[in-house]
Amino acid sequence: MATNLALDDNLLNQAVSIGGLKTKKDTVTLALTEFIQRRKAEDLIDAFGTFDFDESYDYKAERNRHV
Repeated sequence: MATNLALDDNLLNQAVSIGGLKTKKDTVTLALTEFIQRRKAEDLIDAFGTFDFDESYDYKAERNRHV
């Protein structure tokens, strides 16, 4: 999908240099991928402590269970 964007040339050039990638397209793709991963990680971190922990759960028994 072709998309035209007005990007800050200084930021993009810095990102290309720091990222060590060959093209601006690769740099933007990597930046978007990392952005998405970071946001998903933040969602997981926010979920900590929001659900009940079953102290009787035996994870070792589950490892040995053959399905």
